[in-house]
Amino acid sequence: MKYIPPGTSGLCASLVVLLLVGSVANRRTRIPLGTFSFVSPNDSGFEKRLESYVRAVEYFLGIATGSIVLLVGSASLHATGKLPWVFASPLIIIGFCVVYGVMFISLLVYDYEMFLHHHNYTRSRYVVNQTLGFSTLVCFCLGYLWLVCSVTIVMTK
Repeated sequence: MKYIPPGTSGLCASLVVLLLVGSVANRRTRIPLGTFSFVSPNDSGFEKRLESYVRAVEYFLGIATGSIVLLVGSASLHATGKLPWVFASPLIIIGFCVVYGVMFISLLVYDYEMFLHHHNYTRSRYVVNQTLGFSTLVCFCLGYLWLVCSVTIVMTK
């Protein structure tokens, strides 16, 4: 039997989340192909919503990175100096939450800046932004649920 490294299922789950969320975002986006505006006719601007998006992702990234640091740092307190292998997958999913969140904010700000300088904001960019934003949320929730289950398994042994 071949050796499968710890965390492989977390890596696969993170990529499946991205693909599933992307598929749903693409299917549910009613915006036709072509370009459109960040600003709707009844809206005064996108800056207030952008600020809300940034704050939400900052919240997820703060908790996610703090958890990773805390868990990895606590490995020194274990008798073996290592974390149990069951923590690998949830930590990888939480790590992908961070990656997707950073990419979401970076691309959203970039696309908005380009829009302000008269470059087209397209449907495909909109779908990518939605995919990364919701993948951040799903990986955050999935990673923490998986982590709680992993801690429960370790504590009951």
